[in-house]
Amino acid sequence: VQLQASGGGLVQAGGSLRLSCAASGRTFSSYAVGWFRQAPGNEREFVAAVSWTGGSTRYQDSVKGRFTISRDDAKNTVYLQMNSLKPEDTAVYFCAAVQSVLAGTYSRANQYSYWGQGTLVTVSS
Repeated sequence: VQLQASGGGLVQAGGSLRLSCAASGRTFSSYAVGWFRQAPGNEREFVAAVSWTGGSTRYQDSVKGRFTISRDDAKNTVYLQMNSLKPEDTAVYFCAAVQSVLAGTYSRANQYSYWGQGTLVTVSS
């Protein structure tokens, strides 16, 4: 499966962005999906994940209550709605997917098989 992340940009602190992760090549519905981010000089970190059923989600503590991950399997797309953005959210955001028979969520990068290219999110203060 090929993943294409989009929706990044420049936004002021307190603003919102919605990232999209579009899949092609295979039906996306059996894949768990995660979002990760990497700021300059930092390691890639987990942001949010959704199970293949859409019924389970998981978030990094720093984004809980501000970010929402969702999926639309009819469009083969997973979204990350980001509200109340902070300068520390500035990073390149990546989506990743793994085919899963379990309805779980995954927070480690090495649990994912497929990765999209990143999309840059810049939050100005």
